[in-house]
Amino acid sequence: MPEPGIVKYLVKLKFDVEGVVEKADVIGAIFGQTEGLFGPEMNLNELQKSWKVGRIEISISSKNDKTSGEVLIPMSTDISTAALVAAAVESVDKVGPCSAHFTLVGIEDVRAAKKKLIVERAKQILREWASKTMSESEEIVRDVIESTKRARLISFGKEGLPAGPGVYTAEKIILVEGRADVINLLRAGFENVIALEGAKIPESLIRFIREKKVIPFLDGDRAGDLILRELEQVGANIERVIRAPRGKEVEELTPVEIIELLREEIKPVKHIQVEDAFTGKVKDLYNTLNGTLEAVILDDALNEVARMPVNELYTRLENASGYAHIVFDGIITQRLVDAASKIGVKTLIGHRLGELQNIPNGIKVNTFKDLGIE
Repeated sequence: MPEPGIVKYLVKLKFDVEGVVEKADVIGAIFGQTEGLFGPEMNLNELQKSWKVGRIEISISSKNDKTSGEVLIPMSTDISTAALVAAAVESVDKVGPCSAHFTLVGIEDVRAAKKKLIVERAKQILREWASKTMSESEEIVRDVIESTKRARLISFGKEGLPAGPGVYTAEKIILVEGRADVINLLRAGFENVIALEGAKIPESLIRFIREKKVIPFLDGDRAGDLILRELEQVGANIERVIRAPRGKEVEELTPVEIIELLREEIKPVKHIQVEDAFTGKVKDLYNTLNGTLEAVILDDALNEVARMPVNELYTRLENASGYAHIVFDGIITQRLVDAASKIGVKTLIGHRLGELQNIPNGIKVNTFKDLGIE
């Protein structure tokens, strides 16, 4: 019989017999009445010996002194030979002493079915890849949303200028044009932001921008040009100027675009190396975690106490205890660092870092690459 992997066609026929017969009678009729029709090399026996025809399957049922059923012939020949065999079997007109009629149902191209399976599997692989990518993107978006919740809009000075809560303590402030710009920067995680609310600079802000380092982040239009000229005239301590793309406003930018433009203002996070005694365990875990989107929790003795999907990790941390180390297949976000720190996690290791602004004391943060594993 042809191996399943090399079967090309399945010839399917149905039959009706005027009398009660058995499977052996049907097989005998097929082999006997097709033998010698097209030369010895086309006999079904010879085709089976050369592995071009597989085991012929018969399904049969009898009722009211009549028998009916189906014939399935697997073949690894070309389509012409498969068609010839199908026509030869259709010519069978007796099974035992009984009249019979065979009709071709169809010739199935097994390779087409295999191609369909391959295509469906490829789609599944793409969906899984997209799911992993989306999971990482969702973590970034959640981190941005969380930073928005932490940073509230405040009023600055007697004019009540819209600002972020970080303007008073930050060494540098980001100066934007309006309230919507402030809100957009807060969404992107920047709290040291304040709005002018007009082309003329308010009195309460003039002294402030002379004492602080100022980064004007302005729209890419004529109004932005005028504001920049006004800032220079009042003696603002301008460190550098950032403009939205020409014809675009700051409030229209996505958080990712804002982060890219303000990348130099993001504080670098210092990595704290994990002790050598823990590194071997991480290497072992990496081999079982990589590509799984899972997280492993260890206790102080480096025993595994839990394993879960990455998208459940943050929720599980809310009321957890006994978690000492977390190793996972994903992105280390500020939201995750804060949650882990609150329950006393000592080590957090993942594939790469998100936009981290702060690492609390007592928790060590690393990527697999930091440890020479990836």
